[in-house]
Amino acid sequence: MGSDQKRAILAVVLSGIVLFSWQAFFAPKVQIEAPAKVASNAAVAQNETKLPVAKTSSTVATDSNEIVNDTNELVNFKISNETEAVKLDNALAISDFSSRYNKLPFHEIVGSTTAFQVTFLDERNNEVPQFFKATESTSSTWSGQSADGSSVKWTLEEDGRLHFAFQSPTPKRLRFLLRSTPAQVDAHNRRNFLFFSTDVARDTIGTADNGEGSAKWFGLDFDYHLFAMVLPEKKTMTYKSYESGLVEYDLVQPVTNFTSSIIYAQKDYDVLHSLGDKLDLSVDFGIFGILAVPILRGLQFFHKFVPNYGVAIILLTLVIRLITFPLQYKSFKSMKKMQKVQPEIAKLREKFKEDPQRLQKETMELFKRAGANPLGGCLPLILQMPVFFAFYQVLYNAVELVDAPFMGWIADLSIKDPLYILPVLMAV
Repeated sequence: MGSDQKRAILAVVLSGIVLFSWQAFFAPKVQIEAPAKVASNAAVAQNETKLPVAKTSSTVATDSNEIVNDTNELVNFKISNETEAVKLDNALAISDFSSRYNKLPFHEIVGSTTAFQVTFLDERNNEVPQFFKATESTSSTWSGQSADGSSVKWTLEEDGRLHFAFQSPTPKRLRFLLRSTPAQVDAHNRRNFLFFSTDVARDTIGTADNGEGSAKWFGLDFDYHLFAMVLPEKKTMTYKSYESGLVEYDLVQPVTNFTSSIIYAQKDYDVLHSLGDKLDLSVDFGIFGILAVPILRGLQFFHKFVPNYGVAIILLTLVIRLITFPLQYKSFKSMKKMQKVQPEIAKLREKFKEDPQRLQKETMELFKRAGANPLGGCLPLILQMPVFFAFYQVLYNAVELVDAPFMGWIADLSIKDPLYILPVLMAV
């Protein structure tokens, strides 16, 4: 029994090493699709039986935010402040967003040049095209009014959020469209749609799904970045995603007033935590997130004194090993005791090979006399597993490691070893 246990433990450990090594160093890396290949609004619509909002073909460019009074034309405009800039149009679509918090271009993250749009639904749940005539325009705000008296206002706030406000003389149901394309950087880093109620639900883009929930925020994440619309309070919404990369988020109840804010940011845990609304939960630390946050704090602590995240990881690993040493020591002691009784167990197996019940009884008495526990070797190891899983999730999701060099050929700790030197050393 002891030798079987030993083999089982060895198999678990080796399997864990192979799994983590593969995910960290050998998992296939797919290039992000170039913007030219991103599906357009029309291409997305053709793949579905349900069309997004139709727009007029004429376009009026107003980078200077000149007020245009023709509501039958699609008007592009831009609002900005010292650190943010957003390109929109008068059909309530966002085509570009740059923020103090982001590191990559907007279209590379969202996968489309028509990534986000606010639309309206009639009583038959059909989308109704609606354009807004500019009524006020400054460098950081834009206000507009539609033919039926509805009004909207976009405002870039000082904290980097894009604020959206809507008012209507009659109740209206709003639909929020996200259009994207499937993409992934490695085996886990895929472009996903997110929907947060009490937990974060993730759907890989290109997956057909639908559901209903009480949403606090929803959006899209990819390559350590998040684009999300945040509601001031939870609202019941339905969502439906298509294989083409389109997803529809619908308000269940009509509204006459609606406000929200939109953020585009790198998924820095501290930044998202400071923005509130539990946006930090978009950082996927897994089921052991309660352990992952202290581990992240430990990594940041060591980096303050040693400005190299590779060295900080080594120091943090040593500390974790010291903390878990009592469990490891107990496991080793138990395994030693089991090893000592192996010859006696072999004799009992030979003596009582025809009597399994007697064999079990004698074996248990032998364990009792020797002070050995068959589970004593693996139980302490199991208790350590949550810590190591949490550590792995921190290293996999921490934006601190993006573009962080270690030494020599390792210029970015967030990607695999380009020369496979570390996996070979670990195997040796």
